[in-house]
Amino acid sequence: MVQNITDENFTEFIGSNLIAVVDCWAVWCGPCRFLSPVIEELEKERGDIAFGKLNVDENRATPMKFGIMSIPTLLYFKDGNLVDKSVGALPKEAIKRRIEKIQA
Repeated sequence: MVQNITDENFTEFIGSNLIAVVDCWAVWCGPCRFLSPVIEELEKERGDIAFGKLNVDENRATPMKFGIMSIPTLLYFKDGNLVDKSVGALPKEAIKRRIEKIQA
């Protein structure tokens, strides 16, 4: 299950997983609703990757820290460090390629 991320548990989430992908989204965002099922599919396929969702309207500190100006934004972490960032509702294959690049 994709984990709900908040400003309070964000650091723990990215630090406790080798590779983590955080979907920064909002309820009112159309492209975010398109991306959500893609993230859920990837989470089911990739048990080795931690996927989380951060509602930017309810959690403002983390988006500010990472300079998020548009949503959806995906933040990719390896060993607790930001290694990639993508903006927009990317297709599933594009997200998979980014994850594979991080794992390499």
